[in-house]
Parts: sequence; structure tokens; C-alpha cells
Amino acid sequence: MSRILVTQSNMAIPQEIPETIIERLAVYQRYLTELVHEEIERISSIELAAKMGTTASQIRKDLNWFGSFGLQGYGYRVSELLYQLNQILGLKNETTMVLIGGGNLGHALMNYPGFQVRHFVIKAVFDNNPALIDRNMNGLIINSMSLLPAYLQENPTRIGIITPSMIEAQKVADLLVDGGIQGIWNFAPLKIKVPPHITVEYVHIIESLMILSYKCKSKTHQNRENGG
Repeated sequence: MSRILVTQSNMAIPQEIPETIIERLAVYQRYLTELVHEEIERISSIELAAKMGTTASQIRKDLNWFGSFGLQGYGYRVSELLYQLNQILGLKNETTMVLIGGGNLGHALMNYPGFQVRHFVIKAVFDNNPALIDRNMNGLIINSMSLLPAYLQENPTRIGIITPSMIEAQKVADLLVDGGIQGIWNFAPLKIKVPPHITVEYVHIIESLMILSYKCKSKTHQNRENGG
């Protein structure tokens, strides 16, 4: 369960929200961002559900955890609902991040355009590989890991990203925690230990790929049984 406190007066203030709802809110946010770019001013829950492959009742149930959104017979004002979701998800202001690992995945993350759109900004990159230190990565110079503690002390940062190239992921996590990081986005295939006040989100790329493989196999089997 995720704990979210929403302070806006026009919202409810839920204490515990199921993780699946938070995941769906992030998807809603992505679709609404696209609608804003398409200059669509309003949308009904039915239309939004059709775009997302879910149901209108599911969308309404998810949003009801946080208050009343939209008008009956009118639907949702796209920009307003996006604003409210950004508030709920903590995307109102710039979210500063540091990237630990300047290898291939780190390079890909640095070049991902979706971060800036949602106010996630990688401010600095660190690595312990001498061959990578001092290289330019998308406008940022890769720093030595030895400089990380001083950087975090001088530059309060919200999120630390650990990539698979960092073998000593626990030591890296400890440095991030000591430096005041609030959350860790961990791509390294290792479980890390952090204090209760630190949030860790694990990204298991190979596990996700295996799940995709299973789903492909399962659908192929179903199609054969159905004569497809």
C-alpha cells in the first residue's frame, strides 16, 4: 500500500492507497498529457476508458479515492484533471535526480525525452569506471563516485537512479540515503536495504521480458485452441 497525503482543499485526503491504483494513475497521467498536446479540452470517462483499454467505472473508482472530479453530462476538463493528477503524484514541481552509472542503460535514460515533459530532471551523473569519468553524456560530465557525497550535500536531490553497471548497489544505496535522497529507482538486479522512510522502486527488465514471453506463448496457445 502507498501512503499519499493530498492537501488540496477540493480533494479527499486518503491515507493508504493500493499500489495498483497508483500504477493506473500514472497511466491516466500519461494519456491526459497526450490529450493536452492534442489540444483536446474535455473527455468523458467512457472515451478515456476506450483509449486505455479499461472501463469507465474503473476510472471513476480510482479517482474517487482522491475526491470528486468531472461533471455529470460533461466529463472531465483534460487540463484540470491532468493538473490534479500531477498534484497527487507529486509532479507539480521539478523532481531532481542523480544517475549512478554511465553505461549503456544510463546513456539511454539520459536521452529519454519523457523525463523533461513530466518535470523529472537528471542533474548529475556518477560512475566508478575510470574509462567513463569526465566523459560528456548528453550535456553532463560523468563524475567520479567519490564526489557523490559532496554533491548531494550541496544539491538536495529527491531521487537516485541505480543502473545494472553498479555492482556494489548496496554501497551506492547507502551513499544516496546518507545524502538525503527520498527515493531510489533501482535497475540493478539486487535487493537493497534502506531505512523505512526511503522508497525503492525496482525495475526488473529481464523479468518483464520473461512475463512478455509467457503472455505471447499463452496467446498463441489460445489462438490454436480457438482455431486461429
